[in-house]
Amino acid sequence: MDCMKRLAILVLSAAALASAADLSAVHNVYLLKMSKGFDQYLANRLTNGKIFQVVTDPKMADAIFTDQIGEGFEAKLKGLFPPPEDATAEASDQAGAADQGDKADKGEKADKGDKAGKGDKAAKSGKAAKAAKASADADEDTGDSAPSLVTDTVNKLDNPAVNSSFGRAKGMVFIVDAKSKQVIWSAYALPKSTSSRELDRTASDIVSRIKRDLKTK
Repeated sequence: MDCMKRLAILVLSAAALASAADLSAVHNVYLLKMSKGFDQYLANRLTNGKIFQVVTDPKMADAIFTDQIGEGFEAKLKGLFPPPEDATAEASDQAGAADQGDKADKGEKADKGDKAGKGDKAAKSGKAAKAAKASADADEDTGDSAPSLVTDTVNKLDNPAVNSSFGRAKGMVFIVDAKSKQVIWSAYALPKSTSSRELDRTASDIVSRIKRDLKTK
């Protein structure tokens, strides 16, 4: 039993050291937009505390601050860090091939349209006569031609990836490694109100926690 306890303590200690090492490797940070403009207060405290260098270009960041993780956060990461040029070039080649196929289809459709146009001219006189007869029939029987007042309704569901509340919790702040996309630090600090003073106090509290964790190695 004592052996198992010692092993558990060693594992937890190793995990704590690994987390501290990851956090200590962070120098430049990028802050995503947060609820109530909290990212602005956090950026101010981080800059004044000289813990990290706050950058406005995500490509220069070692880590990213966010108040949510999940599908919404992943979508933002794709926008901040687009796929490599190889993947972009491949997508461009595929688009070019599709464009050539479209041009071929258009030429084929145009040829078929010319042939069909010749037949249409021959059928115009017959269609005109049929149209006149249909108009006369419609005048005699207006009940059948009245438009229906019943319309179909379709339930349109919103995109669950955009509107889902999964991944968002008030008071949570995460630091995500820009390369590995792993969460290397997190904290819960819920402001008591949305006043500027309370938001600044909460940002100061989070920065103090980061300082304390950086010193603990």
